[in-house]
Amino acid sequence: MKPGRQPKRRGKGGGVSRRVYMFLALAVIVSVFPLYYMFVIASAGATAVTSIPPRMYPGTQFFEVAAKVFDTVPFFASLINSIFVSLTIAVVSAIMCAMAGFAFAKLQFPGRNLLFLIVLLTMTVPAQLSVIPQYLIISGLDWVDTLQAIIVPGLASAFGIFWMRQHMATTVSDELIQSARIDGANSWQMFWGIAFPVVRPAAFVLGLITFTSVWNDFMWPFIVLKSPELFTVQIALKQLQANRTIDVALAMGGSFLATLPLLIVFFFVGRRMVSGIMDGAFKG
Repeated sequence: MKPGRQPKRRGKGGGVSRRVYMFLALAVIVSVFPLYYMFVIASAGATAVTSIPPRMYPGTQFFEVAAKVFDTVPFFASLINSIFVSLTIAVVSAIMCAMAGFAFAKLQFPGRNLLFLIVLLTMTVPAQLSVIPQYLIISGLDWVDTLQAIIVPGLASAFGIFWMRQHMATTVSDELIQSARIDGANSWQMFWGIAFPVVRPAAFVLGLITFTSVWNDFMWPFIVLKSPELFTVQIALKQLQANRTIDVALAMGGSFLATLPLLIVFFFVGRRMVSGIMDGAFKG
């Protein structure tokens, strides 16, 4: 070593960053691989499932399988139904949960804390326990085999109210609400003109989470929907497996097609979703 020359030191940050990136890359591979393998089976045929060694590259039959999916079940109508139901519930639920969150966070009324506690307690009840009473209500309203049987019960959720209440409490200034009240604004004007614009990113995130949950829901639509023209996409996928012998390539093709809309949505709004979560990060 030449005199006066200091040895280079490897910073700890670089090693940590490389390990973090390697872990993230591994997490991405593990997350994406099932979807990729689904596409491989759909494009290569059912024989790819039992091939030794397992086939890891796509085939050329995907468009044939996709056409067979649309011919076997009313898949396009099911996609439209799922888009309509999921989008309606996502938009309305985000607004209604924001209204409830604003009331619990910024309005003073008797029993506020008790009511909010009851809302939180409903999150501890498994969804399966509410199926029978919910079905009795829907049946009493003569809504069985209608899309409103899916839409109306999902227009508000305990998680959504909790989510929006926390964002309202941490991001909307009490002084701003008091100033608006002094100026004569009513509760709706304070919510729509002051509070909701502040928490709009959080409401967008809630709507996206709700959209994904409703899109993937199978149990409740399977119970209340009877007519094929009203099926959502998850029920249509079930019809692809109705026979004793399951065409694995057909089922995987339908599942891949049903996942594509979610991938497209997250591709365009994923960054906005992350920014919405970060903007509404709770303060300690």
